[in-house]
Amino acid sequence: MSALRKKYLTGGAVTASGAALLMGLGLAQPAAATGLPHAPVAYFSAGQDLTGRQMPVDMSNTACQNLPEPALSAVNFTAADIEVYFDRDCHTGLPGRPSDLSFGLGSLHQADFPYPALSYKVVR
Repeated sequence: MSALRKKYLTGGAVTASGAALLMGLGLAQPAAATGLPHAPVAYFSAGQDLTGRQMPVDMSNTACQNLPEPALSAVNFTAADIEVYFDRDCHTGLPGRPSDLSFGLGSLHQADFPYPALSYKVVR
């Protein structure tokens, strides 16, 4: 009888653990998927982690575009890449200091920038 009882306790523990695992997985999936867009989208955000005012990217224009205000993050869920500059008029370098620094925001990516972004080009 004691061997039979042990088997039931072990089976019950396994069942409870499995149920808890499945419940945890079910709860985690919707939270991870809610932030993904369902259509191509690209925009800059005034704050870190895509917070603050959103400034849409004109994906049809491959010329240099100055942002209306500095951006600290961006998302690019399109088929093109975006070259991000930390100076106006797509000049490379740190803000106010010429160099070859720019930031490549690839297709299907989002990023926080090390410096405020001031201009960009769409690269096809």
